[in-house]
Amino acid sequence: MKQIIKTDKAPLPIGPYNQATAFNGMLFVSGQIALDPLTGNLVLSDIESETRQVLQNVKAIVEEAGSSLHHVLKASVFVKDMNMFGRINAVYAEFFEESTAPARELVQVAELPRFVNIEISVICILPNS
Repeated sequence: MKQIIKTDKAPLPIGPYNQATAFNGMLFVSGQIALDPLTGNLVLSDIESETRQVLQNVKAIVEEAGSSLHHVLKASVFVKDMNMFGRINAVYAEFFEESTAPARELVQVAELPRFVNIEISVICILPNS
């Protein structure tokens, strides 16, 4: 049966969806943007800070489900400007070691929710399922 994952350590959804769903040992985390869960404000000072907040939100949801970033199998990254690729990768490397990093795509898009610069979703293993 599908389980809904919710935590106050990540921003609440801004639409008709949940932070994540778990099913059959897998976790599907909805796209996260750089909303600070404590203030509800967007973190948009620079792409590094924005990416870091997005990944902190992803991490909080994954950990609430009983897993860790080490168990992420796939990440989908959506950006408004492909020229930020290197700067995003530098922050991404703070959260994922290159030798064990998940599969990933990084796609440039025209717009993202709340006109942010980056959104990331992940698929993860739930090791204790």
